[in-house]
Amino acid sequence: MNEYRRENRRLWDEWSDAFQSYWNANTADGDLPPAPSPFDADRPGGMDPAPLGSVAGADYVELGCGGGQGSVGTARLGADTVVGVDFSGEQLRHARRLRDFYGVDARFLQGDATALPLPDDAFDLASSEAAFQMVPDLDRALAEARRVLRDGGVFVLSLPHPLYEALDAGTRTLDGNYLDPGPREVTVDEGYDSTLVLFDRTVAQVYNALRDAGFEVTRMLEHVNDPIADANPEESDRPDVLWEVPRSVRFRATVR
Repeated sequence: MNEYRRENRRLWDEWSDAFQSYWNANTADGDLPPAPSPFDADRPGGMDPAPLGSVAGADYVELGCGGGQGSVGTARLGADTVVGVDFSGEQLRHARRLRDFYGVDARFLQGDATALPLPDDAFDLASSEAAFQMVPDLDRALAEARRVLRDGGVFVLSLPHPLYEALDAGTRTLDGNYLDPGPREVTVDEGYDSTLVLFDRTVAQVYNALRDAGFEVTRMLEHVNDPIADANPEESDRPDVLWEVPRSVRFRATVR
């Protein structure tokens, strides 16, 4: 396994409990933790328009599923087969617990985005939320996403926006190089032995990589909404400049 993937997997195994606690921090006593689907009509940033009329009866895979929120949320929308894949065993432990909380049918597998433990042409839908920026070989990961999707299948790929990642909110200037793809190391917390290794591809690089992998990009969105924290600027303690640049970029792509 690539050294960067090993480092990221170690970090997520260490960080998983704290991260999932942060995700669930606003859950009221007695309520189920949030499980948003990337195909929810009212998801942060929207899809405008939705990628398809309904996920009911579809076969769906979440790549880099983390705590399984997207998988569980899509199962709740009526997907027939739901599979989540992640390299972190600790994240998958949370995913299986979330599945059991909701009582839905979903399967979670440990695996790498560049070598998915899945057969060819097995799914109608795939998505990945804030995971592919940790993958050193983007081309291989996209080729794998293409391989497991059927002809006409839809892939929704969401990534942190590289402009947002390069911004220094305090000085309102670029602290990083938008054109530098990395690797870039991030210390999540001083208490962890591992660091998070990221690859900040430009929007054009991701778009072209999707095309080269056999996808037609049919929609692209840039948005500022935070999927975890309050999305109202007037009620947020985030610096104002962070509401003036896109936080994420989302691609909707169809298998050619």
